[in-house]
Amino acid sequence: MEFQAKLENIKKRIEGNMPPSYLQVMHRATHDLEQSGIQDKVLKVGDKAPEFELVNQNGETVSSTDLLSKGKLVLTFYRGVWCPYCNADLANLKKYVPEIEGANAMMVGISPELPQYLKKIITMQRLNFDILHDEKNALAAQFGLKFFYPEDLKTLYRDKFNINLEVQQGNNEWALPMPARFVIDQDGVIQYAESKPDYRDRPDPDELLETLQNLSTQTIKS
Repeated sequence: MEFQAKLENIKKRIEGNMPPSYLQVMHRATHDLEQSGIQDKVLKVGDKAPEFELVNQNGETVSSTDLLSKGKLVLTFYRGVWCPYCNADLANLKKYVPEIEGANAMMVGISPELPQYLKKIITMQRLNFDILHDEKNALAAQFGLKFFYPEDLKTLYRDKFNINLEVQQGNNEWALPMPARFVIDQDGVIQYAESKPDYRDRPDPDELLETLQNLSTQTIKS
């Protein structure tokens, strides 16, 4: 509950001082995304996870094949270093890395931001895991997470919030992934999946950790 209280405080701090016209644009965009049916397209438990080769914050190539040869894989998709909810979520998740690794798994972040911005959020939050650059949200699209900003939200972010996704991502798509987490077993099958159209909603990782523990128990028994 401590993490949920932190998210609620972030929401109050940001939205409590924001003009109603800004909130209207933001809340309408979130509502429209929720109503778009995007959740129905997200990969689910039992689906085969897409394979990938992406570069990390240091420009090094990382492949899912190599990662899965060492153990299970936890993917967490996030929006960017400019998003306070993403910062809070990643800072919370880093606390559980020892538990994740104890279950023979590795966690990596996935973001459309360029490597220099990935490195920035790692430094800011003192993260203990890699973040991979998903160019033009290509991997996010394969997972069913990619969506595009409506024009009024794009204008609000760029002109009022001074957040320019063209600079952060190196393209003019103005697209993002829905925040999401997946657990992938060593056969490449998704064993846990959650995603949220409302970027302010970030669950505690209890169910994710329970999934990892159950998979470890099954491995020991077999």
